[in-house]
Amino acid sequence: MIKIGILGDIGSGKSYVAQKFGYPVFNADHEVAKLYQVNKKVFNKLKKNLPKYISSFPIEKKVILNAILANKNNLNKIVKIVHIEVRKKMNIFLKKHKNKKIVILDIPLLLENKINNKNDILVFIQSKQLDILKRLKKRKNFNQKLLKRFKNIQYPIKYKKKKSNFIIRNDFTSKTVNDGIKSILKEIK
Repeated sequence: MIKIGILGDIGSGKSYVAQKFGYPVFNADHEVAKLYQVNKKVFNKLKKNLPKYISSFPIEKKVILNAILANKNNLNKIVKIVHIEVRKKMNIFLKKHKNKKIVILDIPLLLENKINNKNDILVFIQSKQLDILKRLKKRKNFNQKLLKRFKNIQYPIKYKKKKSNFIIRNDFTSKTVNDGIKSILKEIK
């Protein structure tokens, strides 16, 4: 099985590109959202570590965002708790798709949490900062301070780009993305 890890800046279109590959995708953001809704163990750990913010189950996204905005250390506490469960979910996903030729890993902290293996293929999604900012501002919960907190726990974009085997230029048109994907798939198959 070939594992392709998708890297890039926040808002660069990683999830969009991941879906376009046409193979099973493990989307960590979706898994985290589900954990907040259904996992009592995660709730209890978060409540214990952040009692001032987490009090009712299921956990609402805005409660998590408020905790992150209130104190920069809260994001690290949340990541430590949630990451363990996301890794378990990813392992279940990989077992379920073990007979697939290729799987896509759409995990924002893939390198930071050392989730990738040495032989995984890393694809960097490159987008113009202006386009990224325009897209981010359209998001319902857009907050500059929040964006900065998330960026602070991530490796620099230059490092991610350097670590990548391939780069897909995302100008937010499907033709450019599809051409990039076709070229990568041709090379790795």
